[in-house]
Amino acid sequence: MLVLISGTSRGIGKEMLKIFLKDPKCTVLAISRKKQTPNKAGRSSDPIYVQADINTSKGRKAILSAVNKTGKKVDVLINNAGAIVKKPFNKISEKELKDVYQTNVFSPFLLTQELLPVLHSNAHVVNIGSMGGFQGSSKFPGLSAYSSSKSALAGLSECMAEELAPKKIKVNCLAIGAVQTEMLSAAFPGYKAPLNANQMAEFIVWFALNAHQYMNGKVIPVSLSTP
Repeated sequence: MLVLISGTSRGIGKEMLKIFLKDPKCTVLAISRKKQTPNKAGRSSDPIYVQADINTSKGRKAILSAVNKTGKKVDVLINNAGAIVKKPFNKISEKELKDVYQTNVFSPFLLTQELLPVLHSNAHVVNIGSMGGFQGSSKFPGLSAYSSSKSALAGLSECMAEELAPKKIKVNCLAIGAVQTEMLSAAFPGYKAPLNANQMAEFIVWFALNAHQYMNGKVIPVSLSTP
């Protein structure tokens, strides 16, 4: 089984990587803009580290090339990389807005598009959204760019599921709530979340491996608190 995860250098992505690597059946492509340091503790196989920027065409093509080198097709794609800016609505610059949307919306769209030729039939694409982008959820000052981009990702997930159904590729979105990560600390300094990154990662890994047998095109809230 070939698993590809973006944003594995920290937080939930890093914890997902550790969990997948405990399964000897999984080959994992770990994608990050940052150079990642191997750590063999408790793992049955080595990941394939790909240092690439999903926000660039060059980076996405490098990821496709890495998949092709494995000789396998992707069974699980987790679009996990994310970006945030916390500023009052009237202080967010056009560049900041575009940067957040680039990482949170455009890149999952374009990376999945790039990888379509190497996505296995019955592959599962999991987009990591946020309760901040879940319709009807609580919204917070300073997060208009982030939350609206995650709303767009939720809508995109529904559209992708419909468009990729003829290929038997399933697409779902997890709108996660408060998890103790660097991103949460940037958004809510001093707040203590009820879940840590490993706990949420355990659920996402299970979901990625199993949920496409039961659902497609769904936006699922996964939250004990918001925040």
